[in-house]
Amino acid sequence: MENSGIARGPRTLVIALAIATLLIALHSVFSQLSAPRIYDADDSEIVVSPGDRFSVQVDDEDGEAAGGYRWIIADPRPDPAVLRAAGSRTVPGGARAGSGRVRRLGFRAVRPGRTDLRLLRCRRCGTGAADEPGARSLNFRVTVG
Repeated sequence: MENSGIARGPRTLVIALAIATLLIALHSVFSQLSAPRIYDADDSEIVVSPGDRFSVQVDDEDGEAAGGYRWIIADPRPDPAVLRAAGSRTVPGGARAGSGRVRRLGFRAVRPGRTDLRLLRCRRCGTGAADEPGARSLNFRVTVG
């Protein structure tokens, strides 16, 4: 066998580093492509595929600590055979004009179908919560296809 000028140990190390770098780059690309899509309050129509995860992002200017308001999934709840809730979290508003923090409510598309999703910003969040002063509702049509 011919000697290429690089000892076997360092050559193996260079190959291993190149493979590791390639795997990291591929993971980064696939993570970006498969990241959950984020919809805003303006996006009343949401179209996703079965198995997709997505979030609806809403302003959380008061937050539970300041004004006592919170966002909930209101009745009538979405068809659980089509759409399931997957938690929520508060994040900085970032570049959005005039925003402090936003809440992202996560969902998972289960199987093909169509369902309505209604979010309600309320303080007491019981019966008649939509009629509370300061209450706000958002409606979305979710199609899983």
